[in-house]
Amino acid sequence: MARWEPHASERLAEAALELFAENGYENTTVVDIAARAGLAKSTFFRHFQDKRGVLFGEDVLTGVLRAAIAGAPEEAGVLEAVACGLAALGREVFTAERRPFTVRRRAVIETHADLQEREALKGVNLTAAVGAALVERGAEVMVAEVAAELGALALKRAYEQWCDLANTEEFADVARRSLDGVKAAASAV
Repeated sequence: MARWEPHASERLAEAALELFAENGYENTTVVDIAARAGLAKSTFFRHFQDKRGVLFGEDVLTGVLRAAIAGAPEEAGVLEAVACGLAALGREVFTAERRPFTVRRRAVIETHADLQEREALKGVNLTAAVGAALVERGAEVMVAEVAAELGALALKRAYEQWCDLANTEEFADVARRSLDGVKAAASAV
């Protein structure tokens, strides 16, 4: 591929996952990734801080969630605002086209403890961002924190179900069902 072609970050991410599968995460370098993508090493560092960065698009998820929660109807309760955020993730991030990439990404993360730790930290940061977005909508801090934690649980469960290649449902549908399940479980305690 020519160096000037668009979508450098996507090309780098695809190249990285291919190399992680072929050589293992620990045996793949940034130089290898850039070369596979047909790009310069400096281009890699314009998009990602290090090779772990290829696997973690936290800023994208946070931005989508915060914007959707902020744009939820005024009359929406906190969990309904969270549902708007989860639905937006289905439209903008967890699309059918991205499912194969997401499944491969998840497989790489599951085999490395340091990547699992980074994924857990990403989850904590997303939960905090959702809580902050709910507070910005006017929710009390405790209510926002509980709703964010419930939303995080629903997101985790939905993500796991959606990553199953046998599942053909849209992420938004899986997430809605997961959030409904979390709400039902919370009301039963």
